[in-house]
Amino acid sequence: MVRENKPAWYVNGLHFQCAACGNCCSGPCEGYIWVTAPEIKFIADFLKSSKEKLNHKYLRQVGLRYSILEQPINKDCIFLQKTGSGKQCVIYSVRPNQCRTWPFWPENLYSPDAWNEAVRRCPGMNRGKLYNCGEIGKSLASKVWWKNDDKSAITK
Repeated sequence: MVRENKPAWYVNGLHFQCAACGNCCSGPCEGYIWVTAPEIKFIADFLKSSKEKLNHKYLRQVGLRYSILEQPINKDCIFLQKTGSGKQCVIYSVRPNQCRTWPFWPENLYSPDAWNEAVRRCPGMNRGKLYNCGEIGKSLASKVWWKNDDKSAITK
């Protein structure tokens, strides 16, 4: 069977403006916050910690990969901390690529229904800046944000 190349359903782009609500970093379900070796070093340096100490205190190994720990009760990312006005990521400037590319994840872009399901949790989706299909594609392909010459708003 030959699969037809169809344009993405979001060919006209999608709106997103982070509302800094922390919902994308919050439970209630357990998940994975994948982090690469270079990102581990960035986080360790940012926290003025050794990679070994960071691994022991904030990461779990899953097969050959590492994931940031979550709070045991509410499943929030361990780096999402309460502030006077809500929640804030304490490693925001060095957060992993997975965090930087939200909400432009393959599972959210699979279909309009998948996107709209994610919209129920994220008040920044369908609001703010319009990202064109090319920008969204770059986000999907991005893996090494620290070498990105084009500091697009998606990774901010």
